[in-house]
Amino acid sequence: MKFGFFFEHQLPRPWDEDAEHRLLKDALEQVELADRLGIDYVWEVEHHFLEEYSHSSAPEVFLAACSQRTRRIRLGHGIVALPHAYNHPFRVAERIANLDLVSDGRVEFGTGETSSEVELAAFGVPRERKREQWSEALDAVTRMFVETPFAGWEGRDIPSMPVRNVVPKPLQKPHPPLWVACSRRETIHLAAEKGIGALTFSFIEPHEARAWVDDYHATLASEACVPAGFAVNPQIAITIPMMCHPSEDEAIARGLDGAHFFGYSLGHYYIFGSQKPARTDIWREFQERRSLFGFDRQIAARTGQPLGATLMERGLGALRGAIGTPEQIRELLRGYEEVGVDQVIFVSQAGNNRHDHICESMELFAREVMPGFAERHDAHEKAKAERLAPSVEAALVRRAPPRSAPADYEVRAAMKA
Repeated sequence: MKFGFFFEHQLPRPWDEDAEHRLLKDALEQVELADRLGIDYVWEVEHHFLEEYSHSSAPEVFLAACSQRTRRIRLGHGIVALPHAYNHPFRVAERIANLDLVSDGRVEFGTGETSSEVELAAFGVPRERKREQWSEALDAVTRMFVETPFAGWEGRDIPSMPVRNVVPKPLQKPHPPLWVACSRRETIHLAAEKGIGALTFSFIEPHEARAWVDDYHATLASEACVPAGFAVNPQIAITIPMMCHPSEDEAIARGLDGAHFFGYSLGHYYIFGSQKPARTDIWREFQERRSLFGFDRQIAARTGQPLGATLMERGLGALRGAIGTPEQIRELLRGYEEVGVDQVIFVSQAGNNRHDHICESMELFAREVMPGFAERHDAHEKAKAERLAPSVEAALVRRAPPRSAPADYEVRAAMKA
């Protein structure tokens, strides 16, 4: 199993004029540290207008900065919003290829539909058509990577596009690994049908993950799998909060409120909240109402218990995740490893979690938890590749091949009268 860190660029109120500057500079330092420590992935989200929850509106800029400060860590878009009102397919293909080149082939191309009304309504994306727009755009963009020239597009849900040679092409061939954001089991099933990695942003326990993993691999091996790209990326990643410290009490003190704010602010924008732009104070509401929405500090702060994505008491939930000692975190992660999860992505930059605490947590995790997992990973990956090879080969046969543009197609330069 491999490990990654996820950046939402959270910034609870109140903040001063330099807060966003410090936020991004701290995040870049954390990515540099992760690279030095041997962490495998960094994932950066794309969101728009989600104050406090996510100030990450241009992940391609942040990841480009990361590419020049690091040497080996994989650079994950988690995700690029593919409905064309957010990002035109031509521009997506160009940005991904450029990032892959300047990073020496380290891009992970995660995509998604988005689902918050704040974003969808602002960009004019019809909720009932967003999945179709995502699916069409993904098909078109992957063709731009491999067709020379791109043979054009006449579709239903994305704009018509003429024949053009989209340059440059990515360094990774045929293209960077494909992923999709998943918040429900049905989307993981869809990921398997399209032969792409599942980035699960639901906080699930290992026993729940087993059912998701089993269904994913069964679907991948069936005739239902028709790859969205020209390579199959058979991976499942799950996301959980993390803060590691030798003292369980100190780990809770440093990381629990941030994890809970992450969950609460997510719910604010996607489930129960109402937003007055530049006026609503989500951090204040969180402090007043957290227990009502399943983020009970008293429940989650109990010590001496096995860690888990959630804790339950009298029907009330309390998010905890991997907030604890190295021994506790190791035990939790072994559960995910045993059910076949390929990657665990940690959320540490959340709420008001301090930069120095995040860095100390990363260093302790890399020193005391990671080594055993790294030793087992290569053998696991080799066996998995051999097991899935026939299914992957059969799936790629079902993928419509790259097309050829008419040989006589030409574009004339505009001429002055």
